[in-house]
Amino acid sequence: METWGLGGQVVHDFTLYSGNLGTALLLFKSYQVTTNEKDLFLCLEIVKACDSASRASRDVTFICGRAGVCALGAVAAKHANDEALQSYYLSQLGEIKLLRNHPDELLYGRSGFLWACLFLNKHMGQGTVPDTTIRAVANEIIKNGRALAKKGGSPLMYEWYGERYWGAAHGLAGIMNVLLDVELKPDEFEDVKGTLKYMINNCFPSGNYSTSEEDRKRDVLVHWCHGAPGIALTLVKAVKVFGDKEFLEAAINAAEVVWNRGLLKRVGICHGISGNAYVFLSLYQLTGNIEFLYKAKAFTCFLLDRAHKLISAGEMHGGDSPYSMFEGMGGMTYLFLDMIDPSKARFPAYEL
Repeated sequence: METWGLGGQVVHDFTLYSGNLGTALLLFKSYQVTTNEKDLFLCLEIVKACDSASRASRDVTFICGRAGVCALGAVAAKHANDEALQSYYLSQLGEIKLLRNHPDELLYGRSGFLWACLFLNKHMGQGTVPDTTIRAVANEIIKNGRALAKKGGSPLMYEWYGERYWGAAHGLAGIMNVLLDVELKPDEFEDVKGTLKYMINNCFPSGNYSTSEEDRKRDVLVHWCHGAPGIALTLVKAVKVFGDKEFLEAAINAAEVVWNRGLLKRVGICHGISGNAYVFLSLYQLTGNIEFLYKAKAFTCFLLDRAHKLISAGEMHGGDSPYSMFEGMGGMTYLFLDMIDPSKARFPAYEL
């Protein structure tokens, strides 16, 4: 209600990251958990408004662009048995153009568009987005990563505004996470594997990870966007794909960093406690080790018991967009809904 009903139902920011589409995704999650159709239809109402607000946008991704509107709209329309609306959103996705100057990262680039395609195929059936489309985008991402890589370093490398990031939002972890859900050629899978091993071999002695190639000395950030949390989620995915013990050990080491340093002063999923809790949920699902579930519950209970009080007291930061999915209470609420059945929890817009 804070982001829609009381706001006059006007979209100032359509994105899933900090705007109204995040509220729509939260409502869709609530519908999935409760089967309350009022949540589904309010979700569709908000997506419709975001559709109007985003038509002129050149941003192409699930989290910060037009693809998120189209993908969530189509999936929600399917659940509402509205075939015409479903077809409309799918056709709109087909109108999105990836330009040469688009980056490859998750929030604004090709991998963020590719994730939207994979989301659609998961929720609406394989082939909803043709393999040719997925393959073409993946080819471009691999080609660009190889072009920037240097001999003796990572097999794949990417840059965003001149910096070669490592994390989930703008860097290697986020891009590898998406590629791991694509059917790649053997040599491409080897490049993805080699890139992750490069990161593991060059992590800090603490087990945390650099923000970027250009910032290899500051062991500071423990966020989904930069640092161990986002990389841990990608490493869990790598265990599922490759089965390598090395990736499991690295994921567990990264989770230990999150446990020791991840109780942050913000509540959201991008750079807050909610996002960090998903590291433990992901490892719990992978290993069945109840210790990881207890750690996820500890972070979640801290938020449930203290977040509102500490924000009111000025001891925690509610985020620049305090009710949003990635920065604020929207993401925290999404985590609470996921904790109803931790075995099915997924970091929103990152884990399929």
